[in-house]
Amino acid sequence: MDCGVITSKTVLILLSLIFWAAAAGLGYVGVYVINSYRNYDHFLEDKYTMIPAVIIISIAVVMFIIGLIGCCATIKESRVGLGLFLFLLLIIFIAEVAAFVLGFVYRGKIRPDLDKSMTQVFQKYDGKNPESRAVDFLQEQLQCCGVNNSTDWGHIPWSNGTRNNSVPESCCKHNVVNCTGSLAEPAKLNKEGCEEKLDHWLQHVLSYASLVILGFAVVKFFGMLSVCVITCRKKDNGYEPLYSGHLA
Repeated sequence: MDCGVITSKTVLILLSLIFWAAAAGLGYVGVYVINSYRNYDHFLEDKYTMIPAVIIISIAVVMFIIGLIGCCATIKESRVGLGLFLFLLLIIFIAEVAAFVLGFVYRGKIRPDLDKSMTQVFQKYDGKNPESRAVDFLQEQLQCCGVNNSTDWGHIPWSNGTRNNSVPESCCKHNVVNCTGSLAEPAKLNKEGCEEKLDHWLQHVLSYASLVILGFAVVKFFGMLSVCVITCRKKDNGYEPLYSGHLA
């Protein structure tokens, strides 16, 4: 077995290990994106924004299997296994490119969805129901108040009822004591709207996921190139694995 074959096998083994590491990384990113969106699912009317995350997790599972196939094919020096490895690499590369494109396509659809669904959820606020807990969580986490700004609460039934001239205490700034949500103390309240902040945060998460996908897609491209080079080298050199009973 010449140095070139040993080097090629080493490259493929390392590539298989990279696939396993990448599968773990993509799995983490997919779960992170899903959990991030679940925290604010009351404000997302459609679930299309979950598609990239589902694709990421699916890719992670396939990548683990591909890494296993690549490792076994390399150790056994199977041309059929290497061909299957290349075929699977191509499929997952296409899937990653599709997820990357979808991520950017859906980025432009997040804001219109938020505007409609957030307004509906805020209108249902009564301080007790699930929508109220979602609104309070959103305003506390993002340090915002209202959909567009704090004045939006003046058009919500809860504010026009028993809590006139006030907003929920979740609008209070962090580290501010004795804040009751009274509009008479504007210095203690957040004034920025939640729609813009949530849109910016979701855009950041989606951009992060898209960049990770792009990085792994580049790895797949060089992986496919390596398999092609190694397969052609074995064919040109007439190399056969020792276990087959033929000499090189």
